[in-house]
Amino acid sequence: MSKEFFEAVKLLEEERGIPVEYIYEKISAAIVSSLKRDYNGKDIVHCDIDPDKQKIKVYVQKNVVDEIEDPDTDLTLEQAQLIRKSAKVGKTVDIPIKTKDLGRVVAQKAKQVIRQGLREAERGQMYEEFKSKNQELVSAKVDRIDPLTGNATLVIGKNVTVLPKSEQVPGEALREGDTVKVFIVDVKETGKGPKIMISRTHPGLVRRLFEQEVPEIYDGTIEIKSVSREAGSRSKIAVFSKNDDVDPVGACIGPRGQRVSSIVDVLGGEKIDIVRFSENTEEFVAASLAPSEVCSVEILDEAAKTCRATVPDDQLSLAIGNKGQNVRLAVRLTGWNIDIKPESGFFEGAESI
Repeated sequence: MSKEFFEAVKLLEEERGIPVEYIYEKISAAIVSSLKRDYNGKDIVHCDIDPDKQKIKVYVQKNVVDEIEDPDTDLTLEQAQLIRKSAKVGKTVDIPIKTKDLGRVVAQKAKQVIRQGLREAERGQMYEEFKSKNQELVSAKVDRIDPLTGNATLVIGKNVTVLPKSEQVPGEALREGDTVKVFIVDVKETGKGPKIMISRTHPGLVRRLFEQEVPEIYDGTIEIKSVSREAGSRSKIAVFSKNDDVDPVGACIGPRGQRVSSIVDVLGGEKIDIVRFSENTEEFVAASLAPSEVCSVEILDEAAKTCRATVPDDQLSLAIGNKGQNVRLAVRLTGWNIDIKPESGFFEGAESI
């Protein structure tokens, strides 16, 4: 094969990031697959590619026999010695096939197999890249927005994937050329290639942003216990400090609120309540209803995980939140069903979630 061929393969590796070894393996398999048909599919065709010497050796290996039983696989001693003088019965001989003698149809079929192999390689590479980033936060560039569906095509590294409209933050207007943070929810291998599920609305995005912004979370001093989120509107995050000298809420807020402000900016102004986690259910539920004050929390049914929070009358609407959002997020954050009761005992306007 020509020097240009090997240079082209090397260029393919540089442009697509596919290892040359993988490419040569697929090319070899393609040539073998094409030529085997000339021998009724028998596994006697071989292809050795030597990129160092820039040579491709294609050959058929046949058995040297006294009497031919299968003309596809056997040669008589006389026939074999015409190819290699030292041939002996019971051994094999390699019959070289000059690559320039490959017919147009065979060459075309080989190209198709190679092309398919390269597609598989790219899909495999894409799967491995995203698998290593599963449940992680990555930066992506918006390539285009589908005007009909609103789905956004994103470029992540050398790969392209789609952010569905349903996984975009409500009210957020993505534009071509924007760089955005996305959370890789899951990566699955399917018959049609890897399926990458990405999101801008997943609570995991908020969790990873705090891990990036707060050193005490990154080094393990502070632990994120849970996150609840209604993307574009409000999130709640429960944090716990393993060091009594470190205030988990203060560390997440940061000096002059810089840390949480940076995260709010990335999320386009989404409000964030940072809650101190406690093993004491009453304390945790009370904290989860921030920014509302809570007078007391009563456990109603431990097994069913239901409780009642009593709040000052003037805090009732704040505890419930707009259309029940605050108490709804608190329920997801704590895992407890929460009844809201005004301190006066009058339940008009109270909410149970």
